[in-house]
Amino acid sequence: MTSHTRPFIRVSDLTVGYDGHALLRDISFDVRRGDIFVIMGGSGCGKSTLMRAMTGLVRPMSGTIDIDGTDIWAADADARRQICQHMGVLFQGGALFSSMTVGENVALPLRTYTDYSDSIIRDIVATKLALVGLAGFQDFYPSELSGGMKKRAGLARALALDAQIVFFDEPSAGLDPVSSRQLDDLILEINHHLGTTIVIVSHELESIFAVGTNSIFLDGTTHGIIARGNPRDLLRNPPNDTVRHFLTRGKQ
Repeated sequence: MTSHTRPFIRVSDLTVGYDGHALLRDISFDVRRGDIFVIMGGSGCGKSTLMRAMTGLVRPMSGTIDIDGTDIWAADADARRQICQHMGVLFQGGALFSSMTVGENVALPLRTYTDYSDSIIRDIVATKLALVGLAGFQDFYPSELSGGMKKRAGLARALALDAQIVFFDEPSAGLDPVSSRQLDDLILEINHHLGTTIVIVSHELESIFAVGTNSIFLDGTTHGIIARGNPRDLLRNPPNDTVRHFLTRGKQ
C-alpha cells in the first residue's frame, strides 16, 4: 500500500497498565496508512491492553496515541468519539449479541452513530455481509453460525461505518486451520481493495507470516519492545533469542 509521510498512528512514550502496575513502559512505534500491523509477544506481555488503549478503552498512564494527527487521549470526549467512529474492532469470538440477528448486530453501529433510514441501513448491512462472504445471513442468530462465520459477522459489523482502521484481537483464536486461512485471505482482501489499515494482536504464526507487513514484539520481562519490522524479516534475522524462539516454535 502507498505510505504517507506522516504515520497514520503514532504511539509515543506510552506507559499502560492497570491499578498503577505498568504492563508496558515508554514504548513508541508508528503504523503507516495501509499497513497490516501485528502486535505480537508471549502471553501476558500486554498485547491486548495496548490494543485497548489504542481503541480508546483503556486510558494510558502516560504518553500519547496520535491517530491521523490527533492525540485521542488529549482530545475531549466528543472528539475522541468522532475518532473512534472511524475505527472498527473485531473482538475474540466475534462478540456478537446473542439475542440479535446477524443483520441487527451489523446494523447496531449504524443505528447508534447515524441517522440513516431503515432502507439505507438494510442496504449497507447486506453489502457488508456480502463483503465478508455472508450474503443472505441477515436473519440468522449467532447460535446458528460456525466459529468462522461469527468472526466474519463481527468483521462486517466492524466495517459497518467504513472504518479506516480495523483492530483484530486474536482473530484466529478458536478457528480450525481452514477457517483461519479463509479469515487471513479476507483480511488481505479488505486491506488491498479498501485500503483499510489493520492492527492485529496475534500469537498465531501462520497468520502472522501470511498477512503481516510490519510488527512489534512486546516482552513481558522488560515491559517494552524488543523487535520491530516485517515478521518474515524477523524470522530470517531474529534480533535475540526470545524472538527467535517465538517465531520458530513448533519447528525445532
